[in-house]
Amino acid sequence: MIVIIEYGMGNVGSILNMFKKIGCPAIVSSKIEDIERAEKLIIPGVGAFDNGMRKLEGMGFIDVLNRKVMEDGTPVLGICLGMQLLTRRSEEGKERGLGWIQADTIRFDFSQNTKKLKIPHMGWNEIRIAHNSDLLKGLEQNSRFYFVHSYHVRCDDENDVMTTTEYGYEFASSIRRGNIMGTQFHPEKSHKFGIRFLTNFVEMKLC
Repeated sequence: MIVIIEYGMGNVGSILNMFKKIGCPAIVSSKIEDIERAEKLIIPGVGAFDNGMRKLEGMGFIDVLNRKVMEDGTPVLGICLGMQLLTRRSEEGKERGLGWIQADTIRFDFSQNTKKLKIPHMGWNEIRIAHNSDLLKGLEQNSRFYFVHSYHVRCDDENDVMTTTEYGYEFASSIRRGNIMGTQFHPEKSHKFGIRFLTNFVEMKLC
């Protein structure tokens, strides 16, 4: 069973609908016992970093998530803000992130660009595969996904970057370290490419 964590910060309905299209059992839940039983986890997220971390803390999710992900090795996928919460910190706020990936979340900075681009980065954009993964099976270079964000993740280790995307400069659009995965794009809004990506997440097996 895939559990989509409901902590008041995510577009959970659209994600659940995508799993229904795939034909995979999934539930939306804010119950710790459901998180404990989950075979795979989704951390969605739309909004501010600090608010997201405070919500997870306030609902008592931090300890069970750390145990499931870091000790039990349960596969977890963070989407948009959910991916940013996987990092140590964000320039958007002062709260500490989950710290499961050695990375920081930073704001787009176009001060060195001759052309100033709009923030947030919003709309369809292409991915470039940096490191192959079973999560990317069936996806080609330049597959298109939907983005809405003002901040992006900067990894300490470039091997943790699955895909990059160009917006003023190249940034990490998806990341992975073992059972810990994140996408800056919204697979639930990305039509056939998002269905392929989430199908891969459903089918993936970890040793």
